[in-house]
Amino acid sequence: MASSTDPEFAAKATTLPPKSDVPPSWRSNCSVVDVALRVLLFSATLVAIIVMVTSEQSEFVLGLPVKRPAKFTHSPAFIYFVAALAVACFYSIITILVSILVIFKPTLHKKFLLHFAFWDVLILGLVASATGAAGAVAYIGLKGNSHVQWVKVCSTYDKFCQHVASSTALALIAAVVLVLLSMLSTYSLYKRIRD
Repeated sequence: MASSTDPEFAAKATTLPPKSDVPPSWRSNCSVVDVALRVLLFSATLVAIIVMVTSEQSEFVLGLPVKRPAKFTHSPAFIYFVAALAVACFYSIITILVSILVIFKPTLHKKFLLHFAFWDVLILGLVASATGAAGAVAYIGLKGNSHVQWVKVCSTYDKFCQHVASSTALALIAAVVLVLLSMLSTYSLYKRIRD
């Protein structure tokens, strides 16, 4: 058995790379999954914004001789929804670029993990609250509320309501993607601490 004072043993020990410089395969796999989820987040938020912004329909209402338009700008909840999704979309663009940078420079992985974990949860809260607000207004438009005499409008503005429902469903997908990103960031931090 070679001792630590043996020059041959010392030469072998110095030729081995340090453990921290060898990127584990799970780290590169997590980085690729991270980029893929962030691209999915970008796609879902962008399409949801486009669908909501293009949701305009004009119809005759209650026998009036003039057509009344229905637009997303007529509801503060829908305006908040579009603004929140725009923030999430912009956030996804930035984090896609940073995640790609991390793939090419693995030494930056540790620096951005904690930032991703915090910001993903913050953006998740923003998207979830906006989706809930838009969903609540859409539900009242679909079903009405007889207790406070709010009438259904989706029977009249069917195309508008379909756009709102599609956009809300896409935002819900974005929220699920953000949950997965938060879990992935937390898992990566856990693996980092354990190794």
